[in-house]
Amino acid sequence: MTKKRKSRGRSKGGKGRSGTIYCSNCGSAVPRDKAKKVTTRMSLVEPTLARELRSAGAYIAAPTTVRYYCISCAVHYGIVKVRAQSERHGW
Repeated sequence: MTKKRKSRGRSKGGKGRSGTIYCSNCGSAVPRDKAKKVTTRMSLVEPTLARELRSAGAYIAAPTTVRYYCISCAVHYGIVKVRAQSERHGW
């Protein structure tokens, strides 16, 4: 069978089987090492108020949200770009 990528689309190396997680968008089960992880900080305070509070010396907590996407959702949202065949092969 043809081999599209050197890593076969995974980042596990020779570790064997990895656990599965669920896509944050469509809910499909994806291997943890194949899913695309996106970490964003979510501000709980609107920017104008946050600027005033920061100038007054207040600390504003911004919790991080971690989302995992399957490859099809990651391509749809532009997290992963579609690459040419010559760019895909890394060997």
